[in-house]
Amino acid sequence: MVLLIRDSDVRLILDFKEAIEAVEACFKEYAKGMVWLPQRLSLNLNKFEGWFSVMPTYLLESNVLTVKLVSSYPKNIFQGKPNISAILAYIEPSTGIPLALMEASYLTTVRTAAASAVATKYLARREASVLGVFGSGVQAKGHVEALANIKNFNLVKVYSPNPEHRDKFSAMLKNKLKLNIIPVKKPEDAAKNTDIIITATTSKNPVFLGEWVNIGVHINSIGAHTPDARELDDVTIKKAKIVVDCKEAALNETGDLIIPIKKGIIDAKSIYAELGEVVSGLKPGREFDEEITLFKSVGLAIEDAAVAKIVYEKVKKRGLGLEVKLED
Repeated sequence: MVLLIRDSDVRLILDFKEAIEAVEACFKEYAKGMVWLPQRLSLNLNKFEGWFSVMPTYLLESNVLTVKLVSSYPKNIFQGKPNISAILAYIEPSTGIPLALMEASYLTTVRTAAASAVATKYLARREASVLGVFGSGVQAKGHVEALANIKNFNLVKVYSPNPEHRDKFSAMLKNKLKLNIIPVKKPEDAAKNTDIIITATTSKNPVFLGEWVNIGVHINSIGAHTPDARELDDVTIKKAKIVVDCKEAALNETGDLIIPIKKGIIDAKSIYAELGEVVSGLKPGREFDEEITLFKSVGLAIEDAAVAKIVYEKVKKRGLGLEVKLED
């Protein structure tokens, strides 16, 4: 029997606080070398302006084996369809038999935002209280919700090139989170005088200029996950103390690093640390208030596995989902 877990079940039982704790723990496992994490297999379907990936992993200490199929088609929004689609198989490690298949689009949103929240915990200034958001999609929404679990924001500024989108996004989150959230008309307004910046866009070109970034800011960049796409300009990359989720993946997958390396702006040694090294105490995070810190995320399968374990166990405990027999 395989347990089918719907998106509605995932949304019902998964909260950001426990996801953040689980993701932090999985990065500690990763730093200890207690995970198997092959580089994901990705296909760029340029004909459709889409991207598809297969992401397997095994967490040895947690004893969790999963594989996720995920796609990103930015133009889907014009058809009223989601940009990100994902299905995750939760597998019994000792037998290889699937225990569950879960809709993982919301799980992907939560685990990605949880990783940024963990990075923010270690890299942002303690008194950070102003958040700047670039993007108005599901990832931007998830990031605001996740970061609100670890920081008390006095002000959240939202920029999107689409005025209708940024206005609706700001109003919706203001009502939900009871925060002072305002839309801004210019990208510089979201970057200037800001303590923490989130870039969660589908842009292939930098969304703000490094000259707008003030001293002491922390940046979470999660939108650019292909070699030809970047959200950050050369000035920002050159100024920043760079932390990545996985060095090998980041150097192979994101134009935020690949492009400036090819231009000679930085090199691979410019990456200060992996997030696991920071959360495990192997390297310090923020060392002084004036640092500009950057968490460049491409998304790891270990994050999926850590959060999927929460979902599977809570669904089983509550009697949710639908058990089906796939074999004859």
